[in-house]
Amino acid sequence: MRILSGIQPSGALHLGNYFGMMNRMVNYQQNNELFCFLVNYHALTSVFDANLLRKQTFDAASDFLALGLDPDKAVFWVQADVPEVTELTWLLSNITGIGLLERCHSYKDKTAKGIPASHGLFSYPVLMAADILLYGADKVPVGKDQKQHLEVARDLAIRFNNTYGETFVVPEPDIEEDFATVPGIDGQKMSKSYGNTIEIFADEKSLRKKIMSIKTDSTPVDEPKPIEGNILFDLYALFLDEKGKADLKERFITPGLKYGDIKKEIFEVIRDYFAPYKKERDRLAGDKKYVMETMQKGARKARQAAAVYLERARRNVGLDYNNF
Repeated sequence: MRILSGIQPSGALHLGNYFGMMNRMVNYQQNNELFCFLVNYHALTSVFDANLLRKQTFDAASDFLALGLDPDKAVFWVQADVPEVTELTWLLSNITGIGLLERCHSYKDKTAKGIPASHGLFSYPVLMAADILLYGADKVPVGKDQKQHLEVARDLAIRFNNTYGETFVVPEPDIEEDFATVPGIDGQKMSKSYGNTIEIFADEKSLRKKIMSIKTDSTPVDEPKPIEGNILFDLYALFLDEKGKADLKERFITPGLKYGDIKKEIFEVIRDYFAPYKKERDRLAGDKKYVMETMQKGARKARQAAAVYLERARRNVGLDYNNF
C-alpha cells in the first residue's frame, strides 16, 4: 500500500507532530511503500523570513532522519523540490468550488489566531490535495484536525475523475484515535501556531521549564484528581502501554497525588525517551552534506512517481494539444 503524509517546517517539531504523524510514518516504512515530505510551500503561509525557512526545513529533515526514517526504505523529500505539485494545484483549482473552500475550518481558525489572511492560506486545501493526488497515495495518516482537508482531496479526485476520466487514486484517511489530538501546555491542541508546544529535541532546561509551567486545576492533594481533559494525564499516557495507563489512572484517582511530582516524572519520561534519538540528531546537525544529498535523492524519486499522474492529468484535460 502506498502511504503518504507531510509535515510543515514552520517551527521546531514537537510531541504532537511525533505521535500524530512522525512515529507512525517510521513504523509504516517497514511494510509499505512510504512517501514522506516536508511541505515548505505550505509553510510560506506563516513563515516570512527566508533564512528561517531554510533553517527550519533542514532541521525538520534532520529530525525525521534522527527519529528513524530510512531514505532507503522510504521516499523522503522537500515539497518545493518537486515543482510539478504547483502545476497540479492549478489544474485542481479549476474544479474547486469557492463554497468548498469557504467551509474549511482551518482558514478561519488560523486567521483568528493572527496568521495573515491570504489567497495561499485560503487555497491551502487545494495544494494539499495536489500533494496527495500527485503520488497516487492509497492512505494518508493525518491528525484529526486535517481530516476535513483530506475530504477535500477526496472530493477533488472524484470530481476530476468524473469530469475528465479516471486519473487519480481516491485516498483514504488514517487517523489513529489514541493520538488524534495531543494537548499543548495550555490544554489546546498542540500546535506551532498556538505557541504551546513541547519540542521533541528541546534541551533539558527549556523542557523542564515548559513542563513545570503547565497549569493544573485546584483539586486538593487529599482528593482524587480528574482524568478527563487533564493535560498531565494525557501527556504522560502518550508514553505508556495499556497497563501503564491503567496504573497511571489508579494513581490519579487515589488521594495523595501531587501534580508537582507528576510534572517531574513527565519531564524525565520525555527526556529519556528521546535521548537516543538526540545523539543522532546532534550528529546530523554537523553533516549538512549528507542531509542535503539525502533530500535531493528523495526528490528525484518523488518526481518519477509524480510524472505518472501529472502527465495523465495533462492529457485528460487536453493540455497535450498536439494529440488530437
